[in-house]
Amino acid sequence: MARVMIGLALYNGAEHVAAQLDSIAAQDHRDWRLVVSDDGSSDAGPRIVRDFAARFPDGQVTLVQGPRGGATRNFLAMLAMPEADEYLSLADQDDVWRPDKLSRAIAALQARPEAGLYSACTTICDAQLKPLVGSKRFAGPFNFRNALVQAVTAGNTCVLTPAAIQLVRQAAPAAMTVGVESHDWWLYQAVSGAGMGIIRDDAEVLLYRQHGDNLKGRNDTIPAMKARLAQLFAGDYGGWLHLNVAALSSAPGLLTPENEEVLARFSAALGRPGWFMAREFARLGLRRQTLAGTAALYAAALGGRLRRKAEGQH
Repeated sequence: MARVMIGLALYNGAEHVAAQLDSIAAQDHRDWRLVVSDDGSSDAGPRIVRDFAARFPDGQVTLVQGPRGGATRNFLAMLAMPEADEYLSLADQDDVWRPDKLSRAIAALQARPEAGLYSACTTICDAQLKPLVGSKRFAGPFNFRNALVQAVTAGNTCVLTPAAIQLVRQAAPAAMTVGVESHDWWLYQAVSGAGMGIIRDDAEVLLYRQHGDNLKGRNDTIPAMKARLAQLFAGDYGGWLHLNVAALSSAPGLLTPENEEVLARFSAALGRPGWFMAREFARLGLRRQTLAGTAALYAAALGGRLRRKAEGQH
């Protein structure tokens, strides 16, 4: 049976973390250990974790101190923790996993030996875990040319193979130094860029709780879509693209030769006028998962909204 390390990022999560811990304990895949990385909580969350740990043999549940640099940095730091033969499943503090979350991911990855990263859909719920809607499903393909411009592998569903972990743990320090916006987006880029397959399961593997403290909330509502478009055209998204490029460029040997060339051309295009940028994006075959999303990407490129803010707009 495959051994899984579950990496849970904790920060002032006392209100909901007990339900998440209980759902981990209820997994039908039994060969797991849990590492909870606390990023400086001031509430009862760490105590709840310690009480939970007391129910299990020594070492199965451990509480460690996180880097205290935010959720993205906390998750990236956990890439160094799995043992050589372990899979890594990332976990948020306020979700509730379905009992077959781990077993489903392991089965999917073992059925596709070339794949390095599994992700899935979620059931979006309110604060009391009342289901609202399933998360978006996409047709694919899920590859480096999509990963450069879109995050579609929800971090709270991600499971990495041992081989993928060995690759990304070497590159993670650069991502932390640069300060990438999103660990799950960067993982999608790094794993696909290294030539490994990406699995995106249409199954809803967990209850994704929505509440006022969510760092990343649902993105399927009209207000959420408007907010993301505003980020796109205000230059926020362009800034994230530059950070991702800097992180990937600082990890020699990570990408395949083909994807190194794609990254170099993408990086060069981000510094050019809008018409050149859009033309180069088209030549590279960069696309988001919907026609509307791809159209917005190219509109932002043409409008000069993907260049660094300090460079001005053209």
